[in-house]
Amino acid sequence: MRWLFFSYTLPSRPSRARVSVWRQVKKLGAVNHQSVWVLPYSNERVSEVRKLIQDIENWKGEGLLIDGKVLNKEQEARISKAFVESRNEEYKEIIGKCEDYAKEIEFEIDRQNFIFAEVEENEEELEKLKQWLKKVEKRDIVEAPLRKAAAEKIKTCETLFQDFALKVYEHSQLKDRKRRKIVGKEPSEPQE
Repeated sequence: MRWLFFSYTLPSRPSRARVSVWRQVKKLGAVNHQSVWVLPYSNERVSEVRKLIQDIENWKGEGLLIDGKVLNKEQEARISKAFVESRNEEYKEIIGKCEDYAKEIEFEIDRQNFIFAEVEENEEELEKLKQWLKKVEKRDIVEAPLRKAAAEKIKTCETLFQDFALKVYEHSQLKDRKRRKIVGKEPSEPQE
């Protein structure tokens, strides 16, 4: 397999430069192996790392990017394993957040908090989870084992959300009918 090997040095100050570079490298999906960041080769990744090297140089640092192959199969297997572990760690976090999401929906149902604001809030949270999964999947070049479980958890959250939104809708329709009855304006057909 063809790989990109990347290393860099930065002055100790400002520390935000180090944090920024680290975040960008992690967003690319790189893993650190024996003091070198490793990525599977692609033209897109080469371009991204080159941009990152420009940022590093703007902070008075230096970057090194090498395109190559690992000559030892065992070492390549360790690099691949590092990618699996790194992605599985991210998928575990998503799965945990999905479980929290399910508890939140259950909590709102238990307390019968059937208001539109809760629908909006939970819809936004669901979208965040879905976007997060997309980001992790994009950098998952090894199709880590927990990928499928994370995707299934997101689908479960979508179903929970749809069920909750339906409950809120039905509750609001019931409240509207009761209100109309009180003022004597009950239509023969429920309005949708």
